[in-house]
Amino acid sequence: METIHNLAIYWFHLLEDWGYGGIVFLMALESSIVPIPSEVVMPPAAFWAAQGRMNFWAVVLAGTVGSYIGSVLSYYGARLVGTPILYRFGKYIFLPPAKLQMAERWFQEYGASGIFFARLLPVIRHLISMPAGVFKMNFLSFSISTILGAFLWCLVLSWYGGEVLGESPQLLNSPIEMVDVLKSRMGWLIGGIVGITVLYGIMLFAKSRLDKKQSG
Repeated sequence: METIHNLAIYWFHLLEDWGYGGIVFLMALESSIVPIPSEVVMPPAAFWAAQGRMNFWAVVLAGTVGSYIGSVLSYYGARLVGTPILYRFGKYIFLPPAKLQMAERWFQEYGASGIFFARLLPVIRHLISMPAGVFKMNFLSFSISTILGAFLWCLVLSWYGGEVLGESPQLLNSPIEMVDVLKSRMGWLIGGIVGITVLYGIMLFAKSRLDKKQSG
């Protein structure tokens, strides 16, 4: 526990030192091919915002900008190299065929609305830009869906970091305190996940109704 706590302290202070530019950089990596979870970037940054070291809305904006930059790089990279090269060499850059197929099916099934909701889902979130690029999705539609989805996700994570972690600055001083805080506030995170799941279900229901109308 002590080692994990020390690593957490180091990471929190690293984000504080890097500031907004670090948030942009890390979130750009998260939205491309580098598997850096946004869950370890936005909440710690929002924690510092709660301590007065950063501005909450600037943290959300930096996360959104970084997500968009990474998504655009993935979009144009995939558009340039195409599907065959991605499937052949993707496994060397954390993109095995199974993940690419999942993202491709998602995009073909839901299109622009899928881009928005994909920004709220694990795994698919950092892959969805690639099929959008391969299938040459309209860039304006891609940008709007990506920005809106990324903003919402960064807002949720920042809210969690500010409300759940930000109220307990003492957690950086004690590993036991950190565990206690995370356990006591886990309901907030679960509630957010449930909310996202409900939105996902609504999207699936609406699409099925639309498909039935079009087929009928």
